[in-house]
Amino acid sequence: QVQLQESGGGLVQAGGSLRLSCAASGRTFSNNAIGWFRQAAGKDREFVAAIGWNGGTTRYADSVKGRFTITRDRTRDTVYLQMNSLKPEDTAVYRCAGARTPVATETITFYSGWGQGTEVTVSS
Repeated sequence: QVQLQESGGGLVQAGGSLRLSCAASGRTFSNNAIGWFRQAAGKDREFVAAIGWNGGTTRYADSVKGRFTITRDRTRDTVYLQMNSLKPEDTAVYRCAGARTPVATETITFYSGWGQGTEVTVSS
């Protein structure tokens, strides 16, 4: 099972940017799609973005389209989530996981190997 670790969270003002990283430990996830999800306090976990095994497919939640970009560096076995024009409603713990499919998907039940998460706080 692939285990993933997130980094890059922090406190930023509204309109600012952050770049999150998701790196594998142990086994590679080069053949898996990788997804980002987030969970705000008191809310359910929600899909943010996903990328296919070779970067050929991507999916985004409507709430982040045009502001977030997901990419992957296969040489580093790392997936990135560039977050621009951040809003207070983006405040959440962001977690990444590997999918049991090579194609980007937002179906949470396809994912496993969840990381511990990285906290993003956007102040108004």
